[in-house]
Amino acid sequence: MLPAGEPKFRRRPADRPAEILSAALEVFAERGFQAARLEEVAKRAGVSKGALYLYFETKADLFRAVVTDAISPNIEKVKGLASAPVPFEQAARMGLGMMARTVAVDRRITGVVKLVIAESRNHPELAAIWHETVVEPGVQLMSGLIAAAQARGEVRAGDPRLFAFGLMGPMVLSMVWRETFEPVGAPAIDVPALADQHLDTVLRGMRP
Repeated sequence: MLPAGEPKFRRRPADRPAEILSAALEVFAERGFQAARLEEVAKRAGVSKGALYLYFETKADLFRAVVTDAISPNIEKVKGLASAPVPFEQAARMGLGMMARTVAVDRRITGVVKLVIAESRNHPELAAIWHETVVEPGVQLMSGLIAAAQARGEVRAGDPRLFAFGLMGPMVLSMVWRETFEPVGAPAIDVPALADQHLDTVLRGMRP
């Protein structure tokens, strides 16, 4: 039973309009967290600010919903690709290749990564949301795949978590580069090519 005075809609996150989350992702990526205004999110979504508050009490609530609904599903896609009954190297190429060709080149997502890095000191809740929703699930997924590959003799001995960081690092670097240095004239990175070359190098070093 709902507490007295608790609106039903705040207990029904599945009913959140996709238009609000899509608009919020764009606004956060463009403006950052501090400068983002719920009025602008509502306008882009085609709803009133009052209607937006029916779903989200605070801007942090909206940010969590954006990350959960618009970004973290990519982790599930990678999980689905990587869980196929194939050798580890093939699974790694499939999973990181998909990330390189979708997540790391999506301007909205790279903009949110920049937001988290730039504003987490003043808004640590942003880093906490990103870590628990995106970073840690991704690292655990890759670490688990590596540990299983080690047990099968496909990967040499070593800390699976550190191997995972080594595999995924260039994806993070490419997103930071795109949002920080490209706007001031640095040449663009071919992220899929970076992923392919990096995997060629690192997977060779991980073999027994």
